Amino acid sequence: MSGRRPAPVVTGTVRPGWEGVRDAFARGQAEDPGGAQLAVRHGGRTVVDLWTPGTGRFGYGAVPDGGTGARGAAGAHGACGAAGAGGAYVAESAGGATRAGSTYGADGTAGAGGAAAANGVPGAATGHARRTGAEAGGDAGTGTGTRSGSATGSATGGQALRVDSVGVLMSVSKALVAVCAHLLIERGVLDPDDPVARHWPEFAAAGKAETTVADLLAHRAGLPAYTDDPAGLPEALLLDPAARVRALAAMSPVWDPGKAFLYHALTYGDLVGEVVRRVSGESVGRFFAREVAGPLGLDLWIGLPEREEHRFVPQRAVRPDPTPGQVAQAVERAGLVPDDRLATSLRASSAELGRATASFGTRRGRAAEFPAAGGIGDARSLARLYAALVGRVDGVRLLSAATVDRARTPRTDHLPQPGALHRLDGPDRSRFGLGFELPRPGAPLLGEGSFGHAGAGGRLGMAHPESGLAVGYVCTAMAWEPSAGPDPRWMPWTDAVRKAAGLGGG
Repeated sequence: MSGRRPAPVVTGTVRPGWEGVRDAFARGQAEDPGGAQLAVRHGGRTVVDLWTPGTGRFGYGAVPDGGTGARGAAGAHGACGAAGAGGAYVAESAGGATRAGSTYGADGTAGAGGAAAANGVPGAATGHARRTGAEAGGDAGTGTGTRSGSATGSATGGQALRVDSVGVLMSVSKALVAVCAHLLIERGVLDPDDPVARHWPEFAAAGKAETTVADLLAHRAGLPAYTDDPAGLPEALLLDPAARVRALAAMSPVWDPGKAFLYHALTYGDLVGEVVRRVSGESVGRFFAREVAGPLGLDLWIGLPEREEHRFVPQRAVRPDPTPGQVAQAVERAGLVPDDRLATSLRASSAELGRATASFGTRRGRAAEFPAAGGIGDARSLARLYAALVGRVDGVRLLSAATVDRARTPRTDHLPQPGALHRLDGPDRSRFGLGFELPRPGAPLLGEGSFGHAGAGGRLGMAHPESGLAVGYVCTAMAWEPSAGPDPRWMPWTDAVRKAAGLGGG
């Protein structure tokens, strides 16, 4: 045997002039144990529609057919997914991740200078996604997964990605929520400068009367967790949307709203989603289904219908989970006093995120509306959605050019991170418009002028209005490590897409 690893099997179609994207996608997926889908639209039409089942070479938790794997020891706690769904939000956070200094390693030891808290302490290295259906492979006790956390059914640790597969989108879901808010803004029934309490009177409690809708959309609200208890909101309440909303209405902000920003990993979805509900009269998931997914024929849901369960493919972790103690130590390394409200909020957010992502491994969690991270869909629909934001798709355009320009205008570049975290600000900190991420070195999207949202593990949706590009990328291996820069899987095909569209590239 030569020892040479086989190239990944890539299936699908590309239009003439876009053939380089197929080769680039294959290169990007060459070392990926999980499957992935890539869809690109240009000028409204599909030019790339590809998918691959993955190499199957999982390390952590991989098991043979019918086998059961045990959870690994707790390890790196990271940013947007190096290790799976449950704890991977650090570098996707408003602060981004610093590349200087060491971080948690795969063996779970803390490196000097590393800082990890689920929604935004810079410097964390690896992922949040261990306690998820990504890892569990399905509902415990149903035959599709095991309570130990490893998937059953194949050596890859989960079913292969197919042409019609759908999966958890993690924070890519936030863009779905943002689209709903912007539809209401465009219709004149909501304004970014409105006080939230104008539409949600209970929200005025505890010093939040002046908080604006824009503060919610731009992660400036000072509510990164549902509770001040570092253990986070208990599971029974976390899985109850009404309880989450009540908790946020009663909370006092951790910092002065509008004066700083930090990624609201889970709370973003309920904050913006409740405004959508108060204005439209229906939940954000139902509003999205009726006003967005329906007209465009999208396989995107905030709350997966039971009839679509057969298409669901679980995420898969590639690294073990951090312990609460390691998270606490990392928060302290960021310069926060342990009993400081910001420190406890970061710890709470980490715990809440772990519980929420674990629920995505169950039917109950997939059916529930977790608007910030629980969206489910495919790359083809993400590309179609973004294409309809910047142009017409089969006669449908969701937002006007003026609304898109307002959505992608920077809203946090002038603000610090709260408290001691401002000392960790750097060139790769996250940037936000109104509900969308903007390009930065660690997540360059499609370059200047583009907007979109990344998700834990490496999911990505984005558009570039001037070129008419719209892209969706969905993967099953939770492998992106934002503290190390852009996902290596993205870079070859992103470069090829830009080159094919005339935006430059290698």
